Amino acid sequence: MKKMLTALSLMFITTVTLADDAQIKAQLNKLGATDIEVKESPIKGMKTVVTNEGVLYTTEDGKYAIQGKLFELTDKGAVDVSGKALYSTLESYKDEMIVYPAKNEKYVVTIFMDITCAYCQKLHNEVKEYNDLGITLRYLAFPRGGLDTNTAKQMETIFTASDKAFALTEAQNGHLPKELKTPNIVKKHYKLGIQYGVRGTPSIITSSGELIGGYVPAKDLLRMLEG
Repeated sequence: MKKMLTALSLMFITTVTLADDAQIKAQLNKLGATDIEVKESPIKGMKTVVTNEGVLYTTEDGKYAIQGKLFELTDKGAVDVSGKALYSTLESYKDEMIVYPAKNEKYVVTIFMDITCAYCQKLHNEVKEYNDLGITLRYLAFPRGGLDTNTAKQMETIFTASDKAFALTEAQNGHLPKELKTPNIVKKHYKLGIQYGVRGTPSIITSSGELIGGYVPAKDLLRMLEG
């Protein structure tokens, strides 16, 4: 009898959870949100919701929502919890990234970049400085003008090249690809950048999911990662 009651209780909890998740999705769909994924939240009574526009936090009944970053306050400072919710998706794109590994790797950062961005080019020209400090750089594509641009199509050509690193360096040296491809991989990267709240390039994502906006010199970035 006890086993039956336990099983029934678990079924009830699961059913309620699924109903609540469906209600949250229905409410957000009415507001135009798409690609909705409901997850558990570190806040009791709330759910983490990943949408095409970013991360939200809603009450379990879907009646109230909070938009913005959520931080966990620790002895070492504030930790960006919202970024963590997207990091598993970011990691799933690692085979599509252009990677410049550090030999004595201490930290890994992922950078949303645009081949027409002057500060992205400056950062790229200093790859060795980051690598020498133990920082591995990984690039994702974020065409600032959107997906209906030649830049997006050129970046698709670069990110699908047999030697992506060479193709990117060529582009940064002014030799842009002549072949234009319909954004596919770039579309995924761009969508993730929007979810992270990327508004410009370069935008740096740390291994904890925190977003650092703008160009940061190698030594300054190392201090930030160590802190």
